Amino acid sequence: QVQLVESGGGLVQAEGSLRLSCAASGSIIGIGTMAWYRQAPGKQRELVASSTPDSSPYYADSVKGRFTISRDNAKNTVYLQMNNLKPEDTGVYYCNANLVVRTTYRALEVWGQGTLVTVSS
Repeated sequence: QVQLVESGGGLVQAEGSLRLSCAASGSIIGIGTMAWYRQAPGKQRELVASSTPDSSPYYADSVKGRFTISRDNAKNTVYLQMNNLKPEDTGVYYCNANLVVRTTYRALEVWGQGTLVTVSS
């Protein structure tokens, strides 16, 4: 069994910072792109940031200059540093990754359980 476990969400005031972590575990022999998505109340889930295995980043326009994605391949972990948070950043943040499973040697898309980020004005 493979899984992603997120941590780091919480309540923060506008202009504050939070750091999310997502660790992959289980019978994994490799990890492809890792990403963070978010879903605000009443809205569709959207891609916030992603990181390729060689750490090439992508950011949604709404978070450029404020969020930084990074990964530690030795720890099978991806991070999202969120600075200058705005109320519109409020939502459930989900980790997503393509995990290569040891038993099948196939990539499996896995989602974390989500962590709530609430930004108050």
